Amino acid sequence: MVKISFHHRDGSLDVLNVDDGTSVMRAAVTSGIAGIVGECGGQAMCATCHIYVREEYLDVLPPVRHDEEEMLDCTTEPRDERRSRLACQLSAGRDFEAIEVDVPATQF
Repeated sequence: MVKISFHHRDGSLDVLNVDDGTSVMRAAVTSGIAGIVGECGGQAMCATCHIYVREEYLDVLPPVRHDEEEMLDCTTEPRDERRSRLACQLSAGRDFEAIEVDVPATQF
């Protein structure tokens, strides 16, 4: 099991333990985590799963691919050039063994 921690702007925290291969977006949506929509179902086509990865986890993640890069330019909340990622493009076990992310105030 891989631990994903979602930090919300109101100071609340949601922690999930998920199976390897589960994307951060899929974990959030299936568990009802507020602030992660995943409108396109994980195809990197909508940016409604925008997250800010906490600094200490950035170095273990794969680089941003071209399609993700394009969608990150369309986020509702300001993009952080270093920390912004699409939650649908990060998979437990493959990309990280644990991760903590900040959830933007809005996705629309």
